[in-house]
Amino acid sequence: MDTKIWGITSEDVKTPLTSETTSKLEEIKLAYEYGEIVAIPTETVYGLGGDATNPEAIGKIFHAKNRPGDNPLIVHIHNYEQLESFTSYVDDKVKKLMDYFWPGPISFILPLKDGVLASSTVAEMDSVAVRMPSHPVARKILEYTRIPIAAPSANLSGKPSPTDAGHVINDLNGEIFGIVVSEQSEIGLESTVLDCTQFPYKIARPGHISIDELQEVLEAEVLEHQDTMERPISPGMKYKHYAPRQPMIVIEGGINSNTNLKVPDDISKEKVGVIAPETVRQYVDKNMQFVSLCRDEESYREAAKNLYAALRHMDASDVEIIYIYGFKQTSETEALMNRIYKATGNTIIKG
Repeated sequence: MDTKIWGITSEDVKTPLTSETTSKLEEIKLAYEYGEIVAIPTETVYGLGGDATNPEAIGKIFHAKNRPGDNPLIVHIHNYEQLESFTSYVDDKVKKLMDYFWPGPISFILPLKDGVLASSTVAEMDSVAVRMPSHPVARKILEYTRIPIAAPSANLSGKPSPTDAGHVINDLNGEIFGIVVSEQSEIGLESTVLDCTQFPYKIARPGHISIDELQEVLEAEVLEHQDTMERPISPGMKYKHYAPRQPMIVIEGGINSNTNLKVPDDISKEKVGVIAPETVRQYVDKNMQFVSLCRDEESYREAAKNLYAALRHMDASDVEIIYIYGFKQTSETEALMNRIYKATGNTIIKG
């Protein structure tokens, strides 16, 4: 398959649209209407989009990603009318959160209305996760197509999520109908997912929006995230995710002059990778391959934005083992550390 590439930037979708941009949007709309899948940018990560009402399109998403069928997809919309078409009920507390955080990096799990979405979109469940992205290009595509788009991350299942169009091309070129090339994702981690099917609401997947922020707006308790469910109600709950091909180990407590990064006897130091803040480079053996994740130990948002690119860099290198810096556990770092622990399979050493 020859994958179609469209270049559309945030500047391109400012009104009035040029005829060239309109032509690209029309091609993307037709692709979705005919059951094809197209990767699009969002502010979190790149998503692999398909018509959430079309079982054939959803099947193509699962096939392209090699994604387990019991892992539900998030549906992306551009307005509240779309939400009303396939959800059965949205209470006032959820609307309050939507009004505050949408468009933005949060998905709400809501009761599903029968007979609208493909059952495979929601993994045969009676609820659906919904998001209204803030990326200008994603919003324009959703507005132009007027189709609810199911869009998991546009990568091979289990591998680091894509935050740049080049990552998508590397993983899926020749396997999907099209890719929209745009700016790098601003946030770099998948959306917060909040289960609103019962009260108190519960974080099903941590993300950019923290539990503290949710509780402040809601003025009520929100339950913390726990990876304990056999049947996931949200992406990112059950399976090992975000991982490079090499074994990776979290260094809890950080890296300092006393940290001993043990190297297996059969691996040279040149084959050891370290992902950490720039400020700890001085404590890492110069023969090891170092990737700077952020400026310093307090630069959590920068680290989140750069995490997947760093994992992909190591994945493409010749290192045989990777050590990654473990940040202090706070509400600000919860999503970042969730992805790091998932990528390592919870393999930990103390720094």
